[in-house]
Amino acid sequence: MAQAAKDTLIAYIQENQERLYKMAYMYTRNQELALDVVQEAITKSLENIAKLRQEEFVKTWFYRILINESLKVVRKNKKIIECELQEDAKYLQSHEETLVENLDIYQSLQKLEIKTRTVILLRFFENLKIEEIAKITHTNTNTVKSRLYKGLREMRKDMEKHYSEKIE
Repeated sequence: MAQAAKDTLIAYIQENQERLYKMAYMYTRNQELALDVVQEAITKSLENIAKLRQEEFVKTWFYRILINESLKVVRKNKKIIECELQEDAKYLQSHEETLVENLDIYQSLQKLEIKTRTVILLRFFENLKIEEIAKITHTNTNTVKSRLYKGLREMRKDMEKHYSEKIE
């Protein structure tokens, strides 16, 4: 079982390396930190592969490790990440309108509580099902749904406020 699980994990990581990096980047907003997060998640998952009870849950198990590592790095490097966000905002505001809209969505997303943000990232950026998100976040499906709808409402309010201020 252990070797088969390890092979499944390695295949999953190889097939999804870009998606995994993007998820880490959504938390850290820094290339080097995101790469470090992915590397650390891979290392921890390989070290702890024996703890994976069922091979078919490798995706949710690995995402849980990746998110935990991302959150650890964000807490540790909060000031660095905030400075880079401000630099990103200045850069993007000087470029095309679509980039600014994407920045507005990103900034709105960053205002959310971390648990709510995680649910939205997994649902819309990773196209995971509610049940998969529940496994990754160790919560029940109703909690995931509640966080998802709460986060979308908060983002909508923030975006409406933002755009009404731009018009005035």
